[in-house]
Amino acid sequence: MLFNSLTFIVFFIIVLTLHYSPLSWRTKKINLLLASYLFYAAWNPPFVILLWISTFVDWNTAKWIQTATSQHKRRLFLLLSMATNLGILGYFKYGEFLLENWQTLMLSFGIEYHVPEWSIILPVGISFYTFQTMAYSLDVYLKRAAPAKSFLDFSLFVSFFPQLVAGPIVRPTHLIPQFETPHYANAKQFGWGINLIILGLFQKVVIADTLLAPSVEAVYNSHDPMSFWDAWLGTLAFSGQIFSDFAGYSTTAIGVALCLGFSLPTNFRFPYAAIGFSDFWRRWHISLSTWLRDYLYIPLGGNQKGSRRTYINLMLTMLLGGLWHGASWNFVIWGGLHGLFLAVERLLRKRVGYAENMSSLWSKLGLGLLTYFLVNITWVFFRADDFAGSINLISSMFGFAPDDAKTPLPTLYIIEVVMVISALVSAHWLMRNTTLEAVYQKSPTWLVTLALAVMAFTVIITQGSGNAFIYFQF
Repeated sequence: MLFNSLTFIVFFIIVLTLHYSPLSWRTKKINLLLASYLFYAAWNPPFVILLWISTFVDWNTAKWIQTATSQHKRRLFLLLSMATNLGILGYFKYGEFLLENWQTLMLSFGIEYHVPEWSIILPVGISFYTFQTMAYSLDVYLKRAAPAKSFLDFSLFVSFFPQLVAGPIVRPTHLIPQFETPHYANAKQFGWGINLIILGLFQKVVIADTLLAPSVEAVYNSHDPMSFWDAWLGTLAFSGQIFSDFAGYSTTAIGVALCLGFSLPTNFRFPYAAIGFSDFWRRWHISLSTWLRDYLYIPLGGNQKGSRRTYINLMLTMLLGGLWHGASWNFVIWGGLHGLFLAVERLLRKRVGYAENMSSLWSKLGLGLLTYFLVNITWVFFRADDFAGSINLISSMFGFAPDDAKTPLPTLYIIEVVMVISALVSAHWLMRNTTLEAVYQKSPTWLVTLALAVMAFTVIITQGSGNAFIYFQF
């Protein structure tokens, strides 16, 4: 079930009606749980079983960890939780990838091995809810939190439909306590929630799907060499598409949850105004970057075991972060490049102290543009179908396009990309030190009303192509 569909609108109206009806809080939570399962089952009903398995295993292992009488038993119970969750994730998401690479390895030794046909469907959003439920067991093991008191509250935490399939990845300590007591939105919260839904759908339907997707597809779906300008315009278009699509989902999810009276964490803070890659990851997919920091980077030792170990930890974290996005070497390269840039930035900060020397607006702007340039280089590996396609586009972007390079973008597409990306990056820079809520509160009511009306109108008349959100595949 897509946020950008009439089916979801009807579904959401029914959920709201039941949530604000004169029923007991427990009954309302059961309604939300059933609605969440229905929301997920709309893609493929049998995959709800995976949610049940994760819910049952982590609920019990957390209790066993809490009551275990020895550290050895606590570790065994944690291992059971992680083996279950990562086993499900590995089988469905990485099974074919591992088989194909095993075949390649065998061929390198002269052994002909035929990979069996892999017809397993990837459950939508499996990486998101796997990380979310794993955080529960890890928090109990690390003694950051006690097990939940209610199985219903925990089940709802695992499957809460607004952020179930594409985040934000919510911590158990953030969401489970909200289910313990009745939560409802007041008029101000409900209005802000509706505003966020309109903004999120505008980002997805109008900007990502209508204005930018055609240019991205024209460049990245072609197997012909691209000209310098078309390669750059297609990549810039993708940078805007991936942000508008993913931030659009997160914004809509936060708005939907807020209309029900629940808060979800912010997932984006104007990332294309980042000054350096550490700043970028404080602004992009915040729920994932903080998850990787708290449950992978810091347990590996973080920056507490010397410089060499710090760089290794950074690279391992980002490589695994890249692999989290998809079963492809392109995603591993994407994560590796981010890890490399983070390591170089850390080295420069230590040796040169570049951050301390940036006192002028122009130096900050220059480093910000360099960051955005390098981010776009990494996006090529994220979007291209394979490594060969990535290298071809990178070559064109660095001025090595062949003489017969294609120019598939018509004038209209070029104008759309230039205008949208210019407006998007400018908006990020103008708002990099503030929040959307602060801007909303300071703006005149008539201006906010007009902007929302225009966005809602363009969403309605555009309608879009009904495309799923890009991050559903992760």
